[in-house]
Amino acid sequence: MTTATAGVQGRVRARRAGFLREVMAVATRALRSVPRDLETVIPPLVFPVFFFAVTIGALQDVAEGIPGIDYKEFQLPVAIVFAVTGISRAITLVTDIQTGYFDRLSLTPVNRVALLLGLMVADVTLIVALTLPVIGLGFALGVGFESGPLGILVFVLIAGLWGLVYSGFIYAIALKTGNPGAVNSSFLLFLPFVFLTTLWLPKEALTGWLSTVASYNPVTYLLDALRSLISEGWDAQALLAGIGAVLVVGVVSMSLALLALHSRVRKS
Repeated sequence: MTTATAGVQGRVRARRAGFLREVMAVATRALRSVPRDLETVIPPLVFPVFFFAVTIGALQDVAEGIPGIDYKEFQLPVAIVFAVTGISRAITLVTDIQTGYFDRLSLTPVNRVALLLGLMVADVTLIVALTLPVIGLGFALGVGFESGPLGILVFVLIAGLWGLVYSGFIYAIALKTGNPGAVNSSFLLFLPFVFLTTLWLPKEALTGWLSTVASYNPVTYLLDALRSLISEGWDAQALLAGIGAVLVVGVVSMSLALLALHSRVRKS
């Protein structure tokens, strides 16, 4: 090897592909792994459909005593929230951590945030795909949207935003622990959010401490926003409150995820 050739090779450096291309590369890889991990996708679809059908069958007659409520319309957002909560490719991230692939990626010029954001882009794609069958079931049972076709789009976007911000907690757990068991049990974090809210009844029908807790629960405002698109049309107050509550949760969850990413990269 000549001195000139050695000098040229010494000046060669890996070139950044660009932030968006890096995000899309990570997202594409995550989506391609979905067929190998169907056990992480099928239950989030089956459970909300089952929950929706059972709840309607068991409580619809009882709910008829509450004025102004169509219980199918009331419960469809609950089924949607169950469907989109906890959907993430964090298990792919855990596998990469355990196999050392994440450490090797950390040595490349790829933007560290792109490693996380790419997975979240894949999550949003899955979340939107999972909302469609549940909404289709609602249509089959006679649920309509007072807000029209545009309202359906906003409904899906708000649900997708909630699924995205909740995934921040899951990625924080994945990056901090690198443990698949911890990631798989992360859905348990959501249960207090949903059961201590307007899951079965409107807030006006709740009493005592449950009514107080529901007033501070962000999922209450998320459900109100989704329900307003179905039964009321365009309720700006409900929509702004719902989106605001989701964004507050997002600030917390994404901060935790980014801190965990920074800590993991330092270890790598």
